[in-house]
Amino acid sequence: MASHSDTLVVFFGATAGANGGKLGSDEREIILLVWQIVDLHEKKVGKLHKCYVKPDSLELTDQCKEETGLTVEDIIKAEPLDKVLQQFQQSVSSEVKSLGRSSFTLLVNSPLVIRQVLHPEASKKNLVLPECFFSFVDLRKEFHKCCPNAGPVQKQTLASMLEYVGLPAASEQLIGVKEVRSMVQLTLCILAEPYSHKFSCVETVNYKFDSGACCKTEPVDSETVIRARGLPWQSSDQDIARFFKGLNIAKGGVALCLNAQGRRNGEALVRFINSEHRDLALERHKHHMGCRYIEVYKATGEEFLKIAGGTSNEVAQFLSKENQVIIRMRGLPFTATSQEVLSFLGPESPVTDGAEGLLFVKYPDGRPTGDAFVLFSCEEYVQNALKKHKQILGKRYIELFRSTAAEVQQVLNRYMSTPLISTLPASPIVPVPVLATQPFLPAATSTRDCVRLRGLPYTAGIEDILEFMGEHTVDIKPHGVHMVLNQQGRPSGDAFIQMKSADRAFMVAQKCHKKTMKDRYVEVFQCSTEEMSIVLMGGTLNRSGLSPPPCKLPCLSPPTAYAAFPTPPAILSEAALYQSPLLAAPRPPQTTVASPAHTLAYYPPQPHLYMNMNMNYTAYYPSPPVSPSTVGYFAAPPGAVAAAVAAPPHPAAASSVLSQPGALVRMQGLPYNTGVKDILSFFQGYQLQPDAVVILYNFSGQCSGEALITFPSEDIARRAVAERSNHPFYGQQVHLVLCH
Repeated sequence: MASHSDTLVVFFGATAGANGGKLGSDEREIILLVWQIVDLHEKKVGKLHKCYVKPDSLELTDQCKEETGLTVEDIIKAEPLDKVLQQFQQSVSSEVKSLGRSSFTLLVNSPLVIRQVLHPEASKKNLVLPECFFSFVDLRKEFHKCCPNAGPVQKQTLASMLEYVGLPAASEQLIGVKEVRSMVQLTLCILAEPYSHKFSCVETVNYKFDSGACCKTEPVDSETVIRARGLPWQSSDQDIARFFKGLNIAKGGVALCLNAQGRRNGEALVRFINSEHRDLALERHKHHMGCRYIEVYKATGEEFLKIAGGTSNEVAQFLSKENQVIIRMRGLPFTATSQEVLSFLGPESPVTDGAEGLLFVKYPDGRPTGDAFVLFSCEEYVQNALKKHKQILGKRYIELFRSTAAEVQQVLNRYMSTPLISTLPASPIVPVPVLATQPFLPAATSTRDCVRLRGLPYTAGIEDILEFMGEHTVDIKPHGVHMVLNQQGRPSGDAFIQMKSADRAFMVAQKCHKKTMKDRYVEVFQCSTEEMSIVLMGGTLNRSGLSPPPCKLPCLSPPTAYAAFPTPPAILSEAALYQSPLLAAPRPPQTTVASPAHTLAYYPPQPHLYMNMNMNYTAYYPSPPVSPSTVGYFAAPPGAVAAAVAAPPHPAAASSVLSQPGALVRMQGLPYNTGVKDILSFFQGYQLQPDAVVILYNFSGQCSGEALITFPSEDIARRAVAERSNHPFYGQQVHLVLCH
């Protein structure tokens, strides 16, 4: 029997788009349901039912019309899905009862109609499916158990299974009716002698996603993991589970990815219970969550463990409580206590187990980060807590978000691996002559002879852009196509193109604006080389105007600079200077002009250097977003970039705070709007000059909350640390550390 059911309901569905093996892959709505009951005891069949469903969008694809023979007129007077499902439930229950039976199970020829059509559509329309749609029997798998020599399950079709047992195909021509009659015929055949098959492999659909913790030592099959990209930043694990509704996600199998600042970056890794569900998830590539389409790609178990795995006993104990909802608090005062947080949340949102339901995130040395995670026992308490979003605790507003067990692990792993002072391995610094003219570096002018392409598909390459430009390709300057990458080195969806004149750029912007590339329309704007250069160096260009790139802001040179200066000078060839990862294609050799009066310190790109640097939130020398076809921009300290671009009257642009005499003090816990004047006022009377203060910035060009101050002597530095450590900085407690 099918999980002790008395009857089987042979079930079939068709959509307004692709059907058959691609059913549900195009997000089209269901338009037809056909079913018939089979009595397992008496081996009898009931009446065949056929019901049209009215979709929200009354549009059928040509493929659907050809395969089903249906037209809009056939479905325009039908009932919507919720009414049809009610009719189905009532009809089947009544017929089962009339047969004297008590239960039934759905029988389908493929799980697609249940997992890829009914559950996703019901989720989007906020419909509650009857319980019978959460379990079913797959006829192909049952037939494989009954006749293992018939071939693999994936290759089985109704026609091949009927042929194997010697049955003729159904003579019906109507879509749905033919399939159901064939399934009923095959079912009765394998129930009878000589097969006497018992239906027992009942598949289930999870009612809800179960959160949980994942250990780094836990084996994770790479054939069960996908990466979802393009998620709204406020998405929770439950939102992602809803997007994959109908597929069974492993417990704790949603890991939201964070960027270098600890914020969600719109990506998630999802682990399913087996490879079959993973393969079905890949079919939802570019399906929609709200108004955004989500990209779905294969990922590995190693990637999943890197994000979701953890080894901390404190975290394991915190997450050991079952059926809890997690909230993340961000921006807490560093002096905040458990009792203050509980009072902030109030009695209307009690925390599970009081103070034990709070987990404060700290650096390895025990300093608070301003983040905390909170456990609540029910959704009502969570909703009450979220109402406190951006309310004030102490003198700071607090952000509250839904969170996940994987995010707890990821945040703790990230902060616990963040060094207090960068511990990058020593890398030799080679003094190189500044190039009088950077190869292919456009002169920053206000002439609007460039165009900006925005909204490119992430898979677009230079060849796609040239095809998109069409007849205007001949007006592009040599090496004039620049793809803009994000901080992860992936395409950002933007590109800049240098045209031969401002008139040609204007013509391109007029004729190509909102043309389609692949499945996306692309915006085309006229701009200047000055605007292009700033964006390529990591700045932003929007309606508010230009924002300078992070590398134009004061930054700390690498700590290894002390040991690196004695390195004997050497001259690098261009091939050594412009490393291969930054080149899209080989470049012809360029003539360089040496200028001994102006040298810069160049840091050769090394994989281990970037790996360690990306673990730290502070950009000691950030590698800005660059174009792979623009060799004029290379991985170097901000001071070096400034020196390379600055005119001869400004040699101080390449100087580093570490090269100044005196003692260095690290200031931590600064408000994010802190300026140099604020720090000078705080240390008034300690003989500081404005150039002795360097505020550290993250990869987004924002203050990281830390600064370095060079005092005239170590005695003055020690006195400043002793006297000012307990003084509030604009109402906020800061930490002062003397760097030896």
